[in-house]
Amino acid sequence: MRRKVSVTGIKPTGIPHLGNYVGAIRLALRLAEEFDACYFIADYHALNVVQEAKQLRHLTYEVAAAWVALGLDPEKVTFYRQSDVPETFELFTILTNLTPKGYMNRAHAYKAAVARKEELRRDPDDGINMGLYDYPILMAADILLFSADVVPVGRDQVQHVEIARDIAAYFNKVYGETLKVPDVHISEAASIPGMDGRKMSKSYDNTIPLFTISSSQLRKLIRRYITDSTPADAPKDADQSGLFQIYREIAAVEDVARVRAQLVEGRMSWGVLKELVFETLDHFLAEPRIHYRQLISHHEQIDALLRAGAEKARPRAQEVMRRVRAAIGVDAASA
Repeated sequence: MRRKVSVTGIKPTGIPHLGNYVGAIRLALRLAEEFDACYFIADYHALNVVQEAKQLRHLTYEVAAAWVALGLDPEKVTFYRQSDVPETFELFTILTNLTPKGYMNRAHAYKAAVARKEELRRDPDDGINMGLYDYPILMAADILLFSADVVPVGRDQVQHVEIARDIAAYFNKVYGETLKVPDVHISEAASIPGMDGRKMSKSYDNTIPLFTISSSQLRKLIRRYITDSTPADAPKDADQSGLFQIYREIAAVEDVARVRAQLVEGRMSWGVLKELVFETLDHFLAEPRIHYRQLISHHEQIDALLRAGAEKARPRAQEVMRRVRAAIGVDAASA
């Protein structure tokens, strides 16, 4: 029986941090247990914001190494670089010629960018490139090219999958049943608080990096984590503590229950919890760090595994494109 297909895009715009792992990477990796899972480095998507060649290459290597170090097994899944599958961009071109402009006008990212310009009393299109405007179409091509049954995304990305569904349905209405209409798989992952209590995000500069700092640097970072002024021997509201939320995501269930009880009963200070969070996170990252450093120092190994992934991906993509070309009338075989 055919296993259902899932497709996950990984945009190389920064080295993954703890919030990325808890909120996306961990859940995405679990999909490989149930689905025929495809993961790709979305390097063309990154061109919207990364427009320096050396930086894009470096970020691609960093992200690929991080995911493999955290448990992605290229032997069990299809793991490739978007730019290594040219069928993606052929399908993107075809879909661009078919997709109603109104679909793009309602895209949240584009509308938000325009709104920001208007707030600043600037031309609404100032600094907005066509890559941002057409982003949902390229994402649709990524998804539809592999006949995805499900696409796992956070709530902020749901609209992109909905647009992909609309595009597939519109194509099928015009040319007949050709493209698989995917379902969205909404991730309800926890949102991890950053160093300052806000959502952990590179834009806030409040992240806990996974691989770019040493153990001693990690300890110093955790010690700077903002907590309230509750005295050491006073009861604490564990569930409202960002620091405890981090511990809850990385520690064993029985340890979480024990530490929570100690905090609530006033038997643990924030300082002790910080050291515990450091020790737990440092232990969790010990083996992944070794794997990451080995990979990131040998780019040729990353290139090799991504090329091997593309070799697995392209026959599947080519089969979909044969159907698409036949449907639109540009394939000689369709005559």
